[in-house]
Amino acid sequence: MTATVMIQGAGSNVGKSLLVAGFARVFARRGLRVRPFKPQNMSNNAAVTPEGAEIGRAQALQAMACGVPPSVHMNPILLKPESEIGAQVIVQGSRFATCKAREYSAMKPQLMAPVLDSFARLKAEADLVIVEGAGSPAEVNLRAGDIANMGFAQAARVPVVLAGDIDRGGVIAQIVGTQAVLDAADNALIKGFLINKFRGDPRLFDDGYRMIAERTGWQGLGVLPWFADAHRLPAEDAADLRRKSAGAGFRIVVPQLNRIANFDDLDPLMAEPGVSVEVIAPGLPLPVEADLILIPGSKSTIADLAHFRAQGWDIDLQAALRRGAKVLGLCGGYQMLGRTIADPEGIEGVPGAVPGLGLLDVETVMTPEKRVTLTEAVHAASGEAAQGYEIHIGRTEGPDRGRPLFTVDGQPEGAIRADGKVMGSYLHGLFSADGFRRAFLGGLGATSGNASYAEGVEDALEKLADHLEAHADCDALLAIARKGL
Repeated sequence: MTATVMIQGAGSNVGKSLLVAGFARVFARRGLRVRPFKPQNMSNNAAVTPEGAEIGRAQALQAMACGVPPSVHMNPILLKPESEIGAQVIVQGSRFATCKAREYSAMKPQLMAPVLDSFARLKAEADLVIVEGAGSPAEVNLRAGDIANMGFAQAARVPVVLAGDIDRGGVIAQIVGTQAVLDAADNALIKGFLINKFRGDPRLFDDGYRMIAERTGWQGLGVLPWFADAHRLPAEDAADLRRKSAGAGFRIVVPQLNRIANFDDLDPLMAEPGVSVEVIAPGLPLPVEADLILIPGSKSTIADLAHFRAQGWDIDLQAALRRGAKVLGLCGGYQMLGRTIADPEGIEGVPGAVPGLGLLDVETVMTPEKRVTLTEAVHAASGEAAQGYEIHIGRTEGPDRGRPLFTVDGQPEGAIRADGKVMGSYLHGLFSADGFRRAFLGGLGATSGNASYAEGVEDALEKLADHLEAHADCDALLAIARKGL
């Protein structure tokens, strides 16, 4: 039988994604065939699988930790927020519906079938499947119809390990309180607990650790110190975006859009020692002394363009250009840079058209068809090849497309203004390619280091696995997974 275990959190952002990635690497190094699984994820930072499907970025990182390609079955339900109350629902990699939260609650029971189907497919090819929960099972008001935490664990009969975040305080209440609000059947699934993000001497928590074990009856699996290299791994949640990288020199400024999407483009740039990347929060001006202003992807381009203007960033952008800055728009950011964005079918909201920022001589029309694919591209200026991905709706055409930023299968992709100061592309992920990143930055006058971004991520995963081997009872976790329920 395939061993299975689920890491759930006593709250949001307790580090579940990194714990799953770290344990996946631990057991993959021991020679096991390991697969990650998250029944339901909510993120606009998606990854594209070889099948041409969308999954959460965290599951793609976890697949890397396992040493296997990402698969649509590692995250069968992906929710991509489009507004404060609504989201696009992706089922096994394809767009299923767009609905409000209340409508999604009614939809969830029918989604358990594809969740269990994907889980069964992973089990069939693995020795161990490590499952990541979402949010917290203590949100018992959401228990009816749940497919993300205890509802899934009950349906799939998977033992649970509960992780708490001591860094935010109140970890004893987090874990003991979770037991207090769960019913007996759900509590019976929990076989152990972990304390994550401890700063200082872990022995200072010995009494608290013992108290949790005595009050819950659950097995303690360790107190994990703060993992200092976490910033070297791709973040999934916009809330985890670093405001500023440690690099210095060439200054890249990134406006944080309200529905920022696929911001993994920033990770390789933030790893560059000769580059400073600053993410500018809403309400703050864009620094006009920037060398490059990078407008990232967006899940709701027209709404985020209005948000951009509401911050006064359109005025800052013009001022920065006058002072010599360059501008790069990616995906939704590319669409914003054009003359108009038309949405005749109301795909993003009310049908109509809006003026763009007018910095590229192109126009975009939103279309129902969504392009989701891995893409091999060649940088038109340097000839450097890179692999990226596309996740977008809309077609963009216009005279500036005659000066493409890339070629894809010999065809032009993206656009460059005649003076070379404004660029746009639909391609994500290309900065992970070391040769292209160096050529692009070098063409703008920036100094790029010689480090390999992919090797840096691999090194961080190895350090994460070492960290867990040193501080968690990995043998006990594997025993829980193998014993099952």
